[in-house]
Amino acid sequence: MAYVINDECISCGACEPECPVSCISEGDGKYEINADECIECGACADACPVNAPNPA
Repeated sequence: MAYVINDECISCGACEPECPVSCISEGDGKYEINADECIECGACADACPVNAPNPA
């Protein structure tokens, strides 16, 4: 199950460089994860200061 970024996202960008498959991009007001490319590694969640990425 791919990770998703919830509304707690503060758009700090800490998650984006941690993604090994580069499936995170800046969206409208928060970052977004491309579910088709996500490998469910959790690196984004580990890097997030507000725990915004979570398994869907």
